[in-house]
Amino acid sequence: MSAMNATAYTADLKEALTGDRDARFVWLCNFEVENQWARDYVGLPAARVSATSATVQRMEELGVLLAEPADCLLLDRPLDDGYRRYVEKTGLGAPIELVTREPAGAGGTSKAVLDSPELMDRLRQLAREGAYLMPMGNSPLEQRISQETGLRAAVPNAATYERVNSKIYSRRLAGELGLREIPGFCCETVPQLRHALDQGLSDGGPLIVKDAYGVSGKGLLVLDSRKKADRLLRMVERRAHNTGDDAIHVVVERFLPKRFDLNYQFTIDRAGGVRLDFVKEALTSGGVHLGHVMPAGLTPAQHETLTEAAEALGARLHKDGFFGIVGVDALVGADDLVHPVLEINARLNMSSYQGRVTERFLAPGGTALARHYPLRLTTPVSFDEVAEALGALAEPPSAGTGAVITSFGTVNAQSGGSVPFDGRLYTLLFAARREELAALDQRVARSLTRFGTTERKP
Repeated sequence: MSAMNATAYTADLKEALTGDRDARFVWLCNFEVENQWARDYVGLPAARVSATSATVQRMEELGVLLAEPADCLLLDRPLDDGYRRYVEKTGLGAPIELVTREPAGAGGTSKAVLDSPELMDRLRQLAREGAYLMPMGNSPLEQRISQETGLRAAVPNAATYERVNSKIYSRRLAGELGLREIPGFCCETVPQLRHALDQGLSDGGPLIVKDAYGVSGKGLLVLDSRKKADRLLRMVERRAHNTGDDAIHVVVERFLPKRFDLNYQFTIDRAGGVRLDFVKEALTSGGVHLGHVMPAGLTPAQHETLTEAAEALGARLHKDGFFGIVGVDALVGADDLVHPVLEINARLNMSSYQGRVTERFLAPGGTALARHYPLRLTTPVSFDEVAEALGALAEPPSAGTGAVITSFGTVNAQSGGSVPFDGRLYTLLFAARREELAALDQRVARSLTRFGTTERKP
């Protein structure tokens, strides 16, 4: 590896997972793996999406900047040529692309890999050379890839992932460890849900009801009245009557006034050692993740609370069979108290994919913003067209200032359907101070107005 693209973030992860900083990984960024974990758990009464959305599917491209140049990245279609040249230009290098025979369908890229005989043979060769399979999260599909190719899994088994990624697990674990909790309830039957809603509303709402395996705003309801709560109860009781099964797997939590949301990540190595990687301020709206600002504006005492929480959570997760990256959502209340566990995401998360880029371009004392820009398109566009619109902003950051495009495939993901269609350009912005970061954000947004984007402050 050249000095130009030598960074420690991914090598540190490889050492934690395998004991070998130079291990070769085959990355599989299987976003929405929660769909596999949720298959046996009844959630809120809503139509569960059976196929991975086109935009989320293309987010697998985020792995291009996390993987090292000697690694491989599994994709259901190749990178845009212009974008690959751009990634190389950042100095981080681009991994080897391993593309499935057909674009992914309902089973995502994992199923498309299993349905690609030539690609499976290539993976068997990589297995003989000692490579590891590194999925975003492990489910039965990824486990099959390991079993059928001989690729060693760099992560725990699928059953462990399923067990520790439930929001019910998160709440119970926080309670057992004595961490400051959001007032709420774990519900595994309809009568438990009725009790939780009755008690929560009597204590003063609003309440948030979340599927045990919901993600990014899906499987989430805000109940701010008795009328809405009764409507939900009628629906779940009718379903229970029709199926003869009163199971439901949700958490009910009080809506707390807050200063801001947080996301912190720690890594558990195979021996149980825990390392806090970073803390970021999360940008959300209606439960949907919009991005991150780093560093978070925490006091030393608040940061210490999260450090202690990471140590306690990591030790318990390891005892329960898990090792690897863990992202935790938290919040700082309006009273400045830190609530260190909203939910545990024991898998790679959006912040994980920003590690190498941040390490390379964030200047000491600087600040960064991860966000996506919404585009409204009538026809697919190439990366070079987007780069032309950005002008000098398409150059890699210099002296701690500038922008990095972290995923381009999401721009055209919805093409081929209705017109116009929505696209997303994922980026990571760097500046010396937050005020300069906001100005840079506006410059990027204005440059993209030809594609129908709207400006937004971080």
